[in-house]
Amino acid sequence: MNHSEISSFIWGTADLLRSSFKQHEYGDIILPFTVMRRLDVVLEPTKQVVLDAAVKSLPEALRDTMLKQAAGVDFYNTSEFTMRGLLSDADGIRENLTKYVTSFSPEIADIFDKFKIFDVIKDLDDNDLLFLVVERFCNPKVDLSPASISNADMGDIYEELIRRFSEVSNETAGEHFSPRDGLRLAAELLVVGEMDDLTQPNRIVKVCDPCAGTGGALTVFADRVAEINPQATVVTYAQEINGQSYAICKSDTILKGGNIANVHLGDTLADDQMPGETFGYQISNPPYGVDWKKSQAAVKKEHEQLGFAGRFGAGLPRISDGQLLFVQHMVAKMRPADEGGGRIAVFLNGSPLFTGAAGSGESEVRRYLLEHDLVDAIVAMPNDFFFNTGIATYIWVIDNAKEERRKGKVQLINANGIYSKMRKSLGSKRNELTDAQIEQIVGLYSAFDEADPKLSKVFGTQEFGYLTVDVRRPQMDEDGNIVRDKKRRPVADKNLNDTENIPLSEDVDEYMKREVLPYAPDAWIEPRKNKRTKAKETGTVGYEIPFTRYFYEYTPLRPSEEILKEIRELEASIAEQLQKAGF
Repeated sequence: MNHSEISSFIWGTADLLRSSFKQHEYGDIILPFTVMRRLDVVLEPTKQVVLDAAVKSLPEALRDTMLKQAAGVDFYNTSEFTMRGLLSDADGIRENLTKYVTSFSPEIADIFDKFKIFDVIKDLDDNDLLFLVVERFCNPKVDLSPASISNADMGDIYEELIRRFSEVSNETAGEHFSPRDGLRLAAELLVVGEMDDLTQPNRIVKVCDPCAGTGGALTVFADRVAEINPQATVVTYAQEINGQSYAICKSDTILKGGNIANVHLGDTLADDQMPGETFGYQISNPPYGVDWKKSQAAVKKEHEQLGFAGRFGAGLPRISDGQLLFVQHMVAKMRPADEGGGRIAVFLNGSPLFTGAAGSGESEVRRYLLEHDLVDAIVAMPNDFFFNTGIATYIWVIDNAKEERRKGKVQLINANGIYSKMRKSLGSKRNELTDAQIEQIVGLYSAFDEADPKLSKVFGTQEFGYLTVDVRRPQMDEDGNIVRDKKRRPVADKNLNDTENIPLSEDVDEYMKREVLPYAPDAWIEPRKNKRTKAKETGTVGYEIPFTRYFYEYTPLRPSEEILKEIRELEASIAEQLQKAGF
């Protein structure tokens, strides 16, 4: 079986559970058994060697090292059972499976603790399903050994199962998973232009995903670096808030020989598990449009007490969407420019591009990113690209050590129309990227200001900035005279209050002369009070990136004669069909 067929087979376990468990409970059962079986087949070849080593009397620390050496991997199981061996004693399967699970090394015990495996075993046994589930996972048709299923394919299996569980559980659009083709594009955008860094002999490459899920993004990036430089060592770091996803990420890391001490469980926004760490590369797909109420107290405290010495100095977005908080977190984790710099590829929806007026938290974050020349490129992805949402998405490429030609510039790439239709949809995912299309998009990035202008445009960072000013007009009395206050200043008519967004590249007075005064000669700009300094200012600086506006192409309306002809043809066709039907 290939990995898609194996996913379908494993998903078929739900047929056993259907009468005894609710749909939203399927994942709590099937996922830990999938992980357990993968670990089981990895340990099978060295089972007897481990058992022989386990009977020797040694100090605990030395024993742990010795058993890992015997297993040939960084974990072991000292039970006399394998999963297949459990089937020889149907009556004792609950007791024996419990013993089997508790015989894993401590690193694995933590994984099954997050899966609440002993509750799962009890519930299955109470419903007379435990033997049947174990038997299904030991079916000889399903080979989960590394010789048959690579780590990358195993990651696909995990995410395919999670996707299906989220669908039957009616998860929200914010709970989405990253398709491998999108991750491959993000990884390519990370490594392009960094070949000098990545091809150094014996290079140690640190990469982090602060919203790691099952670790798919890290796997794709590590595999790409291995292709570029087989001598490089990729050290992955992860933090994940969901216990099940964390458990899978941790098991996946240990199966690859990675350092599971770098895999952390917790709320990235409220409880940074990697304080002080910086990374040359970060790749992530944080949740879209999900509120950060649970993290609010900790985030606000860090913002107010630490400012730019913390992670959220630039500003706090509205409570309903935490995407720009994750971006700030990642920016704070970038390797300093004088140490080689850091580079980020992060998936976001359209909201961070333009939501929030001048002075809002969102605008202030954009202002910080652009004025510090951190935004390198933004790539518009095809719609219907993710499994659980069809909304428009973008990859932001952030870099604190841009190459010379890209300094002070931002490249916008419209890859919305670059995709292939899938033969069979997977949830909301109907479109995919082929290798050739990924290469095309990366080619647009590399061409920079020489790329096809219909698909790529380059702007100066200041071109996204504007000044919002308050325009006032005088109140008039019954005789048509301007109403004035005691100091003879015109009194503003509240009904005529307006604002203007003036590009930062323009002179305010020149803009007023051209755009406002010809239509309202008596208008003036009312200074604003700065919320922080309390000083009077002309207006408030804001930043937005109206991506779709830059790529809009006007389509002329068809001639009315052509439309009328088409309507008459349709009317004639309908009349003919009605006549044939006897009406």
